[in-house]
Amino acid sequence: MEYFDNTSERDSQNFLPAQFREKNEGIVNDRPKFKEPFWIFGYGSLCWNPGFEYQQSVTGYVKGFSRRFWQGNTTHRGTDSKPGRVATLVEDREGVTWGKAFLVAADDHTALPYLTNRECQLGGYRTYTVHFHPKSLYFPTNHPHSSNHLNSSSFPHSASQKDAVLYIAVPENRHWLGAAPLPDIAKQILECRGASGSNVEYLLRLADFMREEVPEALDEHLFSLERLVRKFACDMKICLQTLMFDNRVGPSQEKEEPSQEEEKVSSFQFASRIPDKKLRCVNM
Repeated sequence: MEYFDNTSERDSQNFLPAQFREKNEGIVNDRPKFKEPFWIFGYGSLCWNPGFEYQQSVTGYVKGFSRRFWQGNTTHRGTDSKPGRVATLVEDREGVTWGKAFLVAADDHTALPYLTNRECQLGGYRTYTVHFHPKSLYFPTNHPHSSNHLNSSSFPHSASQKDAVLYIAVPENRHWLGAAPLPDIAKQILECRGASGSNVEYLLRLADFMREEVPEALDEHLFSLERLVRKFACDMKICLQTLMFDNRVGPSQEKEEPSQEEEKVSSFQFASRIPDKKLRCVNM
C-alpha cells in the first residue's frame, strides 16, 4: 500500500499491515498524480453513492482488512453533539473486504478533489493505494446478471489485481470512536443523522449492496449491526422507511424505477431474514 498523506505517517503506517507500508511516490501538491486512468475503491457509501464521474465500475475486494463501524462522522451522518458511525478498515491478515472500484479518467480533475473534501477534510480519512481484486477472480462462476461493468481490455480476466486509491480512517484522526459492543453501536446508528441523511440509511444501503452484489460473501460485523438496528427499530416502533432517502444516483448512473416483481423479491428477501414474530414491526 502506498501512503499519500504526509501527516502522522509513522503512526498511521504502524496501524496498517506491514506488507502495505511503502514510501510516498507520485505526490504533486499533496495529491497523487496519475498519467493513466486510475481506480478508486470504496467500501462504504461510495459503493452506492460515489458522487463523481467514472468510466466503469466493478465489484471486488481487498485483502488484509476487515470492515468496522469504528469511525465517527459529524457531517454526513451525524453532528458534533451526536456523531454517527461509518465504516473504516482495520488490519486483519486473513480478512477480505468487499466493495466497488471505479475507473476514473487520467485527465479528470474533479474526482480526487471532491473525494479529498468528502473523505479526508470532512470525514477524517487518509489516502492510500491498495491492490484491488475483481469479483470474477474470487468467484469464477459469476452469475450472468452480475452488475460488473468492465470490458476485457481495461481489466482482463487474466489480471489478478489492480492498484486502487483507498480511503482509510486510522485511530489518530479526530473523529475516531473505536470498538464498542455491537448493541451500543447499533443504537448510536439508529439515533444519528447528518447533512446527507440518517446513519441508518448508510448502514442499510451498504448491507443491501452486499446482498445484491456479493450474496456469496459474509460480513458478520455489518449484518449483525443491521439485524440489531432492525430489532431496536421494531422495539421502538420506528418506521425505518422514514429514515431512508434515495440519493444513490450519481453523475454516471441512471435512476430506474423498480418493477413490481423486483419490489416483491426485495420484500421477500428482507422478510426471510426476520423471525415471524417480528414481521409485524418491520415497517419497510
